[in-house]
Amino acid sequence: MAHKDKEFSISSWAVDNRVTVYILSLLLVVTGLIAYVTMPREDFPEIIENKIYISSIFPGNSAEDVEKLIVKPLEKEIKNISGVEKVTASSFQDYGMIIAEFSEKVTIEEAKIKIKDKVDNAKADTDWPNLDNGSKVEPNVFELNISEEVPILNINLKGNYTTQQLKKYGELLQDDIEEIPEVKKVDILGVDDKEVEIAIDVFKMTAAQVSFDDIQNAVKYENKTLSGGNLISQGSRNNIRIVGEIKDPKELENIVVKSYGGTVFLKDIASISFKEKEKTTYAREKGVEVVMLNVKKRSNQNMISAIEQVKEKIKKAQESYLPKDLDLRLSMINLQELNIK
Repeated sequence: MAHKDKEFSISSWAVDNRVTVYILSLLLVVTGLIAYVTMPREDFPEIIENKIYISSIFPGNSAEDVEKLIVKPLEKEIKNISGVEKVTASSFQDYGMIIAEFSEKVTIEEAKIKIKDKVDNAKADTDWPNLDNGSKVEPNVFELNISEEVPILNINLKGNYTTQQLKKYGELLQDDIEEIPEVKKVDILGVDDKEVEIAIDVFKMTAAQVSFDDIQNAVKYENKTLSGGNLISQGSRNNIRIVGEIKDPKELENIVVKSYGGTVFLKDIASISFKEKEKTTYAREKGVEVVMLNVKKRSNQNMISAIEQVKEKIKKAQESYLPKDLDLRLSMINLQELNIK
């Protein structure tokens, strides 16, 4: 009996059309390489959550008051939004938070717009509370993307400089790095801004019959720049500004806090100093205090490309405005040190 060989049609076609197979294979390799180079890479891949957060600060109020005056009115408005699947509310001392979870059919942009509209409706109510300065409590509406909040790179600055000098170099680098399209923002840690401290002597204040409100109002109204309107002279219109902003803390000493029954200057009842704010962030490298820049990238952007561009910006900065003895180290969040040379 004659034996008939079986034939596999796809293999036979590939043999008969070898050139076509070679071209298709080459196209697959090329497109694969392009996809590998261009696709976003990140240590914390983006997790899409249709959640909008509404936070509100209401200083000097208990959790019960925050819930009654802020959270409940907002929660009532938000529950009526079409597409909302779940609303979670929390109230704390001085602070309230609401999380609104939307269905997948509603985009984050649409959800944010709907929430902002409802927040405006709640603020328009006559029962909506005011802050001590007279302005209305302003809720903050935002979405949270983990991939945009976790830094992809740390830049440590240290050397024979004060923290304020290191901060100035950090701010210059911050401006340069934030020009990179893939970078969302750069945070500076390890150093805080300075503030003016007015240390009031309560006994002197009481003896001079001055209240805390007198001091607060005197400082507030003396530290202002006002518009004086327009002045038309010889056919030209000029804007008049009354500059009253205080530039040197020592100027505060001569502010009059009481003028009736004898003039009382601020220096008579308080001492004024200019110092760093209470430390809120700390940055150390091998136990040594440094000024750190945290680089955060935009969502769906290539992390490797962003880091390479940051390194290029740093090289240019070292060649131009950064001093040669400034020790600058780069490391990723997994503590891997990067070479910038």
